[in-house]
Amino acid sequence: MAQLWGGRFQKETDKLVYAFNASIGFDQKFFHEDVMGSVAHVKMLSKQGIITEEERDVILSGLDGIVKDVDSGKLSITDEYEDIHSFVEANLIDRIGDAGKKLHTGRSRNDQVALDMRLFTRKEVKETDGLLKEFLQTILSVMEANVDTYMPGFTHLQKAQPVTLAHHVGAYFEMFKRDRLRLHDLYERMNYCPLGSGALAGTTYPLDREFTAKELDFYGPTANSMDGVSDRDYLLEYLFTLSVIMMHLSRFSEEVIIWNSNEYGFVEIDDAYSTGSSIMPQKKNPDIAELVRGKTGRVYGALTSLLTTMKGIPLAYNKDMQEDKELSFDAMDTAKGCIALFDGMLSTMKFKKEVMADSAMKGFTNATDAADYLVNKGVPFRDAHGIIGRIVLYCIEKGIAIDEMQLSELKEFAPEFEEDIFDAISLKTCVDKRLTTGAPGKEAMEEEIKKCRAYLEKN
Repeated sequence: MAQLWGGRFQKETDKLVYAFNASIGFDQKFFHEDVMGSVAHVKMLSKQGIITEEERDVILSGLDGIVKDVDSGKLSITDEYEDIHSFVEANLIDRIGDAGKKLHTGRSRNDQVALDMRLFTRKEVKETDGLLKEFLQTILSVMEANVDTYMPGFTHLQKAQPVTLAHHVGAYFEMFKRDRLRLHDLYERMNYCPLGSGALAGTTYPLDREFTAKELDFYGPTANSMDGVSDRDYLLEYLFTLSVIMMHLSRFSEEVIIWNSNEYGFVEIDDAYSTGSSIMPQKKNPDIAELVRGKTGRVYGALTSLLTTMKGIPLAYNKDMQEDKELSFDAMDTAKGCIALFDGMLSTMKFKKEVMADSAMKGFTNATDAADYLVNKGVPFRDAHGIIGRIVLYCIEKGIAIDEMQLSELKEFAPEFEEDIFDAISLKTCVDKRLTTGAPGKEAMEEEIKKCRAYLEKN
């Protein structure tokens, strides 16, 4: 058992205890971050005269050799080591001898693991942001191509008023844009370096924490050594942001699932992003959307787990905090995979424009506009509301849309109806006359698309 702390102990650790305590099975995920931190630390030790330049160079060469051998498969990370820190240091000592024993000078595993997790999470935040930007490009492409694609807008999952597909998916553009803003805010708060915090109280060695922070592209060192080793707020914020991203993806997935149903038939999912049934040959299932919806709970679980772990931990570091990794790593991989897959599904999806427009017509989504027409003819709104309600009931009984009624039929309900009613309640008119900022009207939507395009070009 390769461990770095045996001097105090006279008995070997029980094998079950060792296995229970070990983290090499999952913290090897930030092997490169661990070496990156060690490189910066060694350079700082040399700069401060704590080790010699010769010792620095031989340590750096040894670390470089370990990275190359791991990356090439020549050296394997195995469970004979307690954690990734032990793996790196033990192999370094084996390769370069006593100089390798100086690597850990002025450093604790507490600030080391705090650094590794922060470096790894920072990289994940950047990757997630990049995936979201690509996804927003896809959403914008759908918006640009569907300014005139009419569809029903819904409240309570019932057809409400006509909108366009551009307007509908534009709502998701805003959601995922806010998610990127959350990632950017998180990055600003988390980008401070805990290395040099020691176990909890700093160190007596004359470390230059500003130098180390700059080497690792942080804004500066963390301000309090106890907070430096025990802070996981940044990880909680990231898991929260991932949870919100997954919630948005899940809502979008739910709509795709509904739109894909036989009853709606608004979309056709590409064969590459759907599956069939083992028994029913007619089926084409929206599996990707369903799995994204299902995996949302998995990401929520990671957030809830870490919140629960952190709520009862006194300062500073406690072994409980080792539980910040496994579920967090899984949540990061899950969310990134879901973003990429949904992006692919949306970019290849076919929208059945005629079906969507017909659904808006048959769903009486222009009923509010018909009422507004009567109001403009001098009918009090409450009376107009009642008249249109009776017309809708009449249409339901006849199996027709309001647009399909004869003018003579409409006049039986209200003499104010004239020939211009049919233009007033056409889907195009209903949508295009809504020109306030954020509305689905063509002019308003084209202006919004310009803003979305400018946002992506700038951010």
